[in-house]
Amino acid sequence: MASLANAVLDDGLSTLTTNGTRIDICSTEPTTYAQATSTYSLGTSSTTTGSPADRTGGGREVTVAAVTDASVTGTGTASFYAITDGSGTLYATGGLSTSQSVTVAFLSLLFLKEESPDTKEHYSG
Repeated sequence: MASLANAVLDDGLSTLTTNGTRIDICSTEPTTYAQATSTYSLGTSSTTTGSPADRTGGGREVTVAAVTDASVTGTGTASFYAITDGSGTLYATGGLSTSQSVTVAFLSLLFLKEESPDTKEHYSG
């Protein structure tokens, strides 16, 4: 069975931890920085990510801090998130566990985990 050492997985997750400073809620899953931060973005906030740690069931994960001060900039259904560096690089995307209608007056609360090797996201909010 193929495997990767924790150090290999941690290097990728550490890039997200160090550089992933912006989180957007999106109407469609973005594949580019422009889509994540403009085309599909319904709101944004700064974010911090914890250090890589063991994931239940195997692999590694990082936890992204809960978003409590999001700036909602559009009206629509938020179904995805995107984590970027805020200046040109898209690092991670995924689906929210529950899609949520948002309006410009909506305050978003998100909690998620980025995992490897079979990246799965977990949310409550």
